[in-house]
Formats: sequence, structure tokens, C-alpha cells
Amino acid sequence: MNKLSLYSTILATLILTSCKNNAENEKVEEKSEVPQTDQTNQVRKVETEPLVTKDFTADPSAHVFNDKIYIYPSHDFDSGVPEDDLGNHFNMRDYHVYSMDSAGGEVTDHGVVLDVDDVAWAARQMWAPDAAEKDGKYYLYFPAKDKNDIFRIGVAVADQPEGPFKPMPDYIKGSFSIDPAVFEDTNGEYYMYFGGIWGGQLQRWETGSFADEDKYPADSIKAIEPRIAKLADDMASFSEEPKRIRILDKEGNDLLTGDNDRRFFEAAWVHKMDDTYYLSYSTGDTHKIVYATSDSPYGPFTYQGVILEPVLGWTNHHSIVKFNGKWYLFFHDSSLSKGKTYLRSVKMTELTFNEDGSIQTINAAVQDSIN
Repeated sequence: MNKLSLYSTILATLILTSCKNNAENEKVEEKSEVPQTDQTNQVRKVETEPLVTKDFTADPSAHVFNDKIYIYPSHDFDSGVPEDDLGNHFNMRDYHVYSMDSAGGEVTDHGVVLDVDDVAWAARQMWAPDAAEKDGKYYLYFPAKDKNDIFRIGVAVADQPEGPFKPMPDYIKGSFSIDPAVFEDTNGEYYMYFGGIWGGQLQRWETGSFADEDKYPADSIKAIEPRIAKLADDMASFSEEPKRIRILDKEGNDLLTGDNDRRFFEAAWVHKMDDTYYLSYSTGDTHKIVYATSDSPYGPFTYQGVILEPVLGWTNHHSIVKFNGKWYLFFHDSSLSKGKTYLRSVKMTELTFNEDGSIQTINAAVQDSIN
């Protein structure tokens, strides 16, 4: 082989090697981009501590009043009632209010602000409450069973967010079921979202009046829907008959009863970002907090995805609030009681939105030593 041929061969080999290396590098870069894209939508795993350890707290409704975070939870305690599917062992009887000057800061317990013995119409089971403010008055909304063992929604009033609260003499006319959540829209209107199936009795109101026995739709039938009612100016009554809220899949179909991973069970909550209304709720027996979106407070809402994966303990209940420019998720689990479902503890973690407005899923990790 002459020198010219040798040089040509070497040059061709170098060119081929360079091309091959560049191609392999491009493949590596393409592969490295995949995890980066996936990480945006991956489940975010967090570990958080209970905000309150002196008592058991659950179903946290968080609000920002007077530049502080106020939390209105239910108060778990062991009443000795045997566990059952209707939740009779969740036999709560009073409410405390908690506050924080900063996210994750020291928690102040403002003590008992309302007791079942203070409420003339209520007999037992003061479950998940919520609160709202209007014109310097603070309103505590709460479900409880009346003397006929039917869940109704009452309201109590205070001059400050930490109470104490004075209950109205009767429950809200036309109210029923559980889990009231009051949303103040940007136009100054207030709406109450409510309802819960199984022990929450919402299934008993499907015909418009209370049924003595439980009856559930077939799996192939549209799921039982949460309710909405606009509040009147007095904040203690409805200005309209409660309406059903449709929850659809992305093809525009109603979610069905058998769709346990997505259908509504209880714990409705609404927040608004820009012009979008976010309805989040618990799926109950599949233990998730999921969300749907709409351009109207009445819906219909389109299902979008999971906010919070199942936590330790059977139930899942939450709230979402913006504080000092950041969004936070409040929820509960049974980590403090080592898995006892009826003894839960409130926690919080930061909530992350993607650029398109979707919410990143959270896995609230619990130590492996807790079973």
C-alpha cells in the first residue's frame, strides 16, 4: 500500500469513528432527556411530621386570616364505639382551632371553640368542619347528626378566627350530609360544597328526600355527585336549592359508580388559580385525593389526576391554601397512632403546580417501622 492509500484509509477510519461517537453521544443525550421530562410528572415523595401531637386531629380545613394560617380540623378521640363501615367510631364531639404565623412554624392551640352540648339541634358526631370570613365575622360550618340521626350542616359565628364560636339555634335549612367546604370566589360570592357517601348519607338523598335505607347505583350508572349551594348574604342560609356537580372524564363522559379510582366519595374542596376552579376530593375506599377542573364554580368539572396517594390509615381528607406566594396541601394520616384509623393527625406539605396548571402528585411517605 502506498502512502497516499494509507493516509486515505486512516482518514476514512477517523471520519467513521467520529460519526459513530457523535451518533452514540446523541443517543445518550436523548436518553438523558427522558428522565428529566419524566421527573416533572413523577410522584414527589415527602416525609412530614404531625402538626399537633397533644391531641388527635383530622380533616384539616386551612385558611389564611389576618396573615396567619388557621386550621379547622375535626377532633379524634377513642370513644369506645366499635368500628364499622358507617363510621360510627368517628364519634367526635368538639372542635379546636390551631394557628401558625409561618408555614411549618410553631402551632398554637386555641382550645375548644365549640362543643356538641352547645348545639341545640345536634346529638353526636361532629365531623369535618370548615370556616369562612365576611365583613369581620368568622363562620364555622360543621356537620353533625340531629336527634333523628340524620346529618345536617350547622353554622356558628365568632368575632375572631380562633373563636370561640356561638352556634345558630338551628341547622342550615335544606342542608344534609357532611363535609361542608366554603369557597369565596373572586367576585365576592360564597359557595358551599358538601356531601359524602356511605356513612355520610349522601346516597340517601338521591330522590330529594331522606331514605331510611341505603341504596347505591349500579357500577355502570353515573356516580353519586357532590352538591353545591350559593350562600345567602347572612352566611347562615342557602340562597338557592343545592345543585349536583357533574364530574366528567376527559372524553366528556360522567364518572361511573364503579370507577372507584376517580369517582367522588367525600371531602370536596375548591380553590381557584387564575380563571380555573379546582375541585379536589377523596375517592374513599381507594384512599386517594384527586382533582378535576372547570371554568365555573358549578362545573361540570373534568377529572385531571391524583394529588395525594393513599396515606397510612383508611381515610384521606385535605385542604389547599395559598400562603405567602406558595401553595400548601393539608391532610391527615395515622402515623402518630401507629395506624389506628380513627386516631389521625394533621400534616402539611408544599403543593407544586406544573406550567400547564396541572398538579404534581404527592406520596406522603411514612416510616417503614410503622405498620
